[in-house]
Order: sequence, then C-alpha cells, then structure tokens
Amino acid sequence: MMNIKDNLSHIHQQIAYACKQANRDIEQVQLLAVTKTKPCDLIEQAYLAGQRQFGESYVQESIEKIAALAHLSDIEWHFIGPIQSNKTRAIATNFSWVHSVDRVKIASRLNEQRCGQDTSLNICLQVNISDEESKSGVSVDELLTLAQYVSNCENLTLRGLMAIPDKNASKTVFDQMFTLYHDLKTKYPTIDTLSMGMSNDLSLAVQSGSTMVRVGSAIFGQRN
Repeated sequence: MMNIKDNLSHIHQQIAYACKQANRDIEQVQLLAVTKTKPCDLIEQAYLAGQRQFGESYVQESIEKIAALAHLSDIEWHFIGPIQSNKTRAIATNFSWVHSVDRVKIASRLNEQRCGQDTSLNICLQVNISDEESKSGVSVDELLTLAQYVSNCENLTLRGLMAIPDKNASKTVFDQMFTLYHDLKTKYPTIDTLSMGMSNDLSLAVQSGSTMVRVGSAIFGQRN
C-alpha cells in the first residue's frame, strides 16, 4: 500500500540534498504536489502529512475535487495545465495560482473574470524554453510584452515564470530559465517564483535556482 507521508518525506530529502549541493537554503524551495487524475482520498492523505499546495491540470476534474475538499480551509490550489479560453472563468474563480499563462488573451480573460474576488490571482508565465512545437508557452522574444501586460492587470499579480524543459534538457536550459527569471525580477517587485522541475529533473532544477518544484508520480504513483 502506498505511503504518501513517506513519499513526501523522501521528496523533501531530495530537495534538501539538491539545495545543499547548490549552497541554497531549503526554505527557498517549495513543493507543489501534482494531483491530476488522483482521487481525493490521496490528496487528503498528503494534506494530513503537512502538504498544502496542490497542482491540477484538468479543469472539470479539479473543480469537483476543490468542492469535495472545501473543508480543508488552508489548502492552496494551483492550475498548471494548458488553458482553453472557454475554461478561464472556472480557473479564475476556483484557483489561487495559475502557472500556465502564455498569451494576452488568456491573461485578459482571467483578469476580467477574477473581478469581485477578495484576492488577486497569482500568475506565472509559462515559457517555451526548449522551443518545442508540441508544448504551450510564450516565446522568449514575447515574454517581456506579456509580463508587462499582466503586471498592469488589476486582478492579477505577476509572481514569476514556469517552464517544462525537454526531458533530455541540459543544465544550460535550466540556467537560461533562471536568467530570464532573474532579469524579470529586477523589473517587477512582485516576482518571487520560478516554477521549474518535476519528478525526473528535480535536482537539476533546484541547482539552477527553481523556487517551486512540481512533483506528482513520486508522491502518488504513476498517473492513471
């Protein structure tokens, strides 16, 4: 039987080791538990083990989970999947964070549909750092324009960048993301998050400056 608490402990140990290798404070790296396709009982087990930040990629599935787990008052939901225009309202009204904003149209809709909420929506811009046709993400050339647009949105807070590097990406690619993040951070004081690194490249991402790693299978088992 899967032991979620032990799995979380193992991931935190991995993060701690990567931070030590990079001479970083472990407090600088947060763990986002990715729960797409995973049932509510496993999410609640992770919550009871101390995990508070959870990432979802499928809108309808996530809305049902958010409603079912509403009794966990301090849980924090992050949307990390590709965004379709007709799903922005559900995302804007149910999530605290969105990691996958990659165009002005989506940012505009999220801003408009977040209106009336008590808090702004935290936004990470997804960068297609490996320039892959199959992946979402703003190009490096268009990043500054998108960042400026989001920073001017009343109901959005620009928090940083997100990337999904190619599975065979070298450390150079991760370092390029950190450079983009660092440069943008000097322009916008609200930026504090580099969402980068998953189960297979967690250590490399942490060593390259990631502040938030997104881990699913190593916590909850392979995706259904």
